[in-house]
Amino acid sequence: MKTTSDVTIYDVAKALNLSPSTVSRGLKDHPHIHTDTIKKIKAKAKEMGYRQNKLASSLRKKSTETIGVVVPRLNSYFMAAVIAGMEEITNQHGYGLIISQSQESSRKETACVSTLFNSRVHGLLVSLAYDTENVDHFNQIIRKNIPVVFFDRVFDCPGCMGVMIDNFKAGYELTSHLISQGCRRIMHLSGNLLRNVYSGRFEGYRQALADHGIAFDDELLITGDLGSQSGIEAARAALNMKNRPDGIFTANDTSAVEVIYELQKSGIRVPDDIAVAGFNNEPVSRVIQPCLTTVDYPAREIGRLAASSLINILKDKGSTSLSAIIVKHELIIRESSLRKKVPGTIKT
Repeated sequence: MKTTSDVTIYDVAKALNLSPSTVSRGLKDHPHIHTDTIKKIKAKAKEMGYRQNKLASSLRKKSTETIGVVVPRLNSYFMAAVIAGMEEITNQHGYGLIISQSQESSRKETACVSTLFNSRVHGLLVSLAYDTENVDHFNQIIRKNIPVVFFDRVFDCPGCMGVMIDNFKAGYELTSHLISQGCRRIMHLSGNLLRNVYSGRFEGYRQALADHGIAFDDELLITGDLGSQSGIEAARAALNMKNRPDGIFTANDTSAVEVIYELQKSGIRVPDDIAVAGFNNEPVSRVIQPCLTTVDYPAREIGRLAASSLINILKDKGSTSLSAIIVKHELIIRESSLRKKVPGTIKT
């Protein structure tokens, strides 16, 4: 007697007195199969415990119904939200995800891309590692007409698409807000300026200073990996300056929270002595005291758009007219930067 795992389309076809090819097409919602017949096929297949052998199907087609994802780190609220958005879309279209992480290493990123290529993925969704200086390791993928969509940390290359926010504008707005609160000596903690997200935020910061008649000071630019230790070290650097900053803008919320903790341990009042602002609007930004001013970076929407763009390209190889999609961000003003208490300005 057959177990449910052994049930094939031939068994389903015999039970319904149909041809195996009709059952196969019905299970795939083929337009040439009548709707009522499709319903009968699917109902009988479910009743009999039929399961599609995706491995065999993949071997026949020499491809898999999967999309590869390369992220810098998985232990990130932002990336977890992005991936959730991607899965929401890919599940709707019958694609699975193979997720890998570069651990902020270009070398490991290259290995991830090679592994995914050899796994015969249909396309790639990629956020670049800190130290990636070129995208030569994607050449083999692109030559095979496998579409690549970059998200968040993007790279401008022929035939590729990027999904991101306007980091320059967000950095400009956040810095301008700090200036509006009376800050004139603003420190900026940035990630690796090779990456568009951090270079954009830095350039926005610098332009806002210039537009408000404030000279840029090299001493006030610090770069790091934006982890907890980076925030601690930035706060200590600020405390050790002869002329301390009166505002600190960090390129993510994780480091901003550590900045606040470290400043408070040293008796600094936030925002009265030093105003602090972060970036990404992660949950921790709402529980730190004072609550953190930040930029809402819609991670889940980024994931949805990146996945939708890739699937649209897969369905129509010619639909690559867009090279970039800019997603709307929002400045979220909270107590950590409000030195001037203006009613109605705080957002939660």
